[in-house]
Amino acid sequence: MKIGIIGIGNIGGTLARKLAFAGHEVRVANSKGADAVRPFAEEIGATASDTTGAISGADLVIMSIPLPAIEKVPKDLFNDVPASVPVVDTSNYYPGLRDPQIPDLDAGEVESVWVSRQLGRPVIKAFNNILAHSLAELGQPEGSAGRLAVAVAGDDGAAKQLVMGIVNEVGFDPVDGGPLAESWRQQPATPGYCCDYDTATMRKALDVAIKGEAAKKRDQLVSKMGTLGPSPTHDDIVAMNRSLNPLQ
Repeated sequence: MKIGIIGIGNIGGTLARKLAFAGHEVRVANSKGADAVRPFAEEIGATASDTTGAISGADLVIMSIPLPAIEKVPKDLFNDVPASVPVVDTSNYYPGLRDPQIPDLDAGEVESVWVSRQLGRPVIKAFNNILAHSLAELGQPEGSAGRLAVAVAGDDGAAKQLVMGIVNEVGFDPVDGGPLAESWRQQPATPGYCCDYDTATMRKALDVAIKGEAAKKRDQLVSKMGTLGPSPTHDDIVAMNRSLNPLQ
């Protein structure tokens, strides 16, 4: 499969590495141009490109850039990309902690619905509710006991199934998160966000999420992060996330 990945940070870079290793034709890009990503591309066996080149002819596009940067993406970027090509959004909104305020999101618009509006095309929400360490180190073969799960939300059934196949391929159980309008269930500070849950627990976490509650709890993350010290472990971060929404 030809896969274009825009953004090579913790999530995008890990996906690029895993998918190139699996034999896909991966092209990587960021806002700084092909030369900026060339060393990484050569290291993992991918092709360095600019953003237009990365998505041209792709069977799948993964957008893994900070959510505020979505507004700066050229409005015509996807004009020549067929509507059948899934575009994955891995972003999250952290106002006050990392991101500037975005009024539409503060007013309650679902994050990936907002992303879809900015890009001018439908997106599939995936790989946003798993920690980078988990994605890089904790994948397991299909059928493994306790295999971690990743939620996938979107409106196009065929596109969602393709992305769920990629989730499985990189080592995780895909869990259907419903339509894009329901992807708030996997946003930061929800019960299923970055908690290293297996399939059954992830399904429960998505189901018990209450709309509007996450934004209130998200604001607690700043103070909770402060209690973890300068070098929190992966287990510390998972425990903190779980403490926001203890499951019965």
